[in-house]
Order: sequence, then structure tokens, then C-alpha cells
Amino acid sequence: MMEMVRAIIRPEKEKDVLKALEESGFVSVTKMHVFGRGKQKGIKVGDIVYDELPKLEMMIVVDKKDAGKVCDIIQENAVTGHIGDGKIFVIPVSNAYTVRTGAEGL
Repeated sequence: MMEMVRAIIRPEKEKDVLKALEESGFVSVTKMHVFGRGKQKGIKVGDIVYDELPKLEMMIVVDKKDAGKVCDIIQENAVTGHIGDGKIFVIPVSNAYTVRTGAEGL
């Protein structure tokens, strides 16, 4: 069984998280720059409201037994302690196929 870990983090924490994942043997990562907001509806600086903030989304598909470890690695390396550090989602993956070969599974 596989699970997809989707993490939305601050862009400035990207290198720290990627390095820690790689050092732990999790090298397959898809990432994209996204914009969004959480429950706090953005941030207000003076009279200006930023309701969509730049974030980085990472997707990592791993064996179910490794999903918790991946979440821990992301949490430990993405945290700043401030509002807007991000969110991690874990989603079941029923199957995966390699486009080039048609091979099934991870």
C-alpha cells in the first residue's frame, strides 16, 4: 500500500526539507510553487492585506509504513513557529504506473 504525502510549506524552507528528505533516502519529490491561504485568511501589514501568500507544495509517494517518517522529516525541517508554516496531508494511493515502461507500483 502507498500513500502520498502532500506538504504545503514556506518557500524559504524548501532546501532544508529537500536535504533532510534526501539524507533519509526519500529522493523522489514533485514540487510546485503555489499561492494560497490558511484559516487566518492571509496576513495584514498596516493597511495592506495579503490574502494569497506564496507557498511551496511538495508531493512524495512512499510505502504506507514510511509516510509517518516523511511527515516527521517535513515537520522538523519546515517549522518556524509562526503562523503560515504550512500543512501536511496524507492521502492513500491505490496504484502507480511508470509512463516509460508501464511498470506498476513504486
